[in-house]
Amino acid sequence: MNNYKVLNQQIFKSGVFSIVPIRYEDRINIMNWRNEQMYHLRQNSKLSEEDQDYYFHKVVHPLFSKEKPNQILFSYLKENKCIGYGGLVHINWIDKNAEISFVLNTNLESNQFSFHWSNYLKLLEKVAFKELFLNKIFTYAFDLRPHLYLVLEQNNYKNEAILKEHCYYDETFIDVYIHQKRNPFFLKKLNKTHQKLLFNWVNDYDVRENSLRTEPVLWEDHLKWFKNQLIDAQSKIFIFEKEDIQIGQIRINKIEDRWLIDYSIDKDHRGKGYGLLMTNALVRRFNSFKFKAVVKHTNTPSKKVFEKLGYCKKNNQKRNLITYLFN
Repeated sequence: MNNYKVLNQQIFKSGVFSIVPIRYEDRINIMNWRNEQMYHLRQNSKLSEEDQDYYFHKVVHPLFSKEKPNQILFSYLKENKCIGYGGLVHINWIDKNAEISFVLNTNLESNQFSFHWSNYLKLLEKVAFKELFLNKIFTYAFDLRPHLYLVLEQNNYKNEAILKEHCYYDETFIDVYIHQKRNPFFLKKLNKTHQKLLFNWVNDYDVRENSLRTEPVLWEDHLKWFKNQLIDAQSKIFIFEKEDIQIGQIRINKIEDRWLIDYSIDKDHRGKGYGLLMTNALVRRFNSFKFKAVVKHTNTPSKKVFEKLGYCKKNNQKRNLITYLFN
């Protein structure tokens, strides 16, 4: 199986179902399904095996090695059998959005359409929102399958637009429906309203225990520090939110040629994988930066975060510390 360079995680599972980087062995089934369902696809003529081989060699294969591919395609599996395919297409890396693509085995369309679409969307959202930290994903659908809109709305996709008589089909112009879903996770830039919040978080017992400096932070000192942070070009602080609930904070400070990462999670939200999500979100936003983290040996959660994200360990002269480097 090929791996996508842009992804840290390659396989996304839900019970016996999964999406994996698109497999060459599935190409003929995919071709047949596309040829059988041309009516709702942007495909003008039937594909041949030669067409499909050319597409996989010349278009699909180069995607795996790209830093920012314009599409990321998956085989949708039940156990190890391919029953569909799709992915994120027309990816806009600047505006952080992408279109959803999905073609299901034609034999499953009549009786299992809703189940598989819902299942597939949940898997793809893990890629888009938790792995790539895109802001929004959307569907672009010809007005030929109204049952699709119900599935989308049941999965909290909102009808963002109807493009009236936008496409020519079967000698008439038809509408296009666009449904979208935004990432529930968000990195909010530091502002004046966060002053007391950060003071409470920095003086949390576990935060102090895991900090390189363990003594409590005084309010007067915090005020001076906070004021400087708002204007310091060598420091960036974000509040990590999930649907407007404040989860934690992450800060980076420029030290020589690297940005030093420091983060903490609110005590009510620990143990839920938010440290990994938040750190990954920041790295995705500033993907040209070189990062560094210094972690205590006893801080197991943070060690796991940086190791899962592929940071390299570096020996530290102080025995109780580990240095991690990225990029």
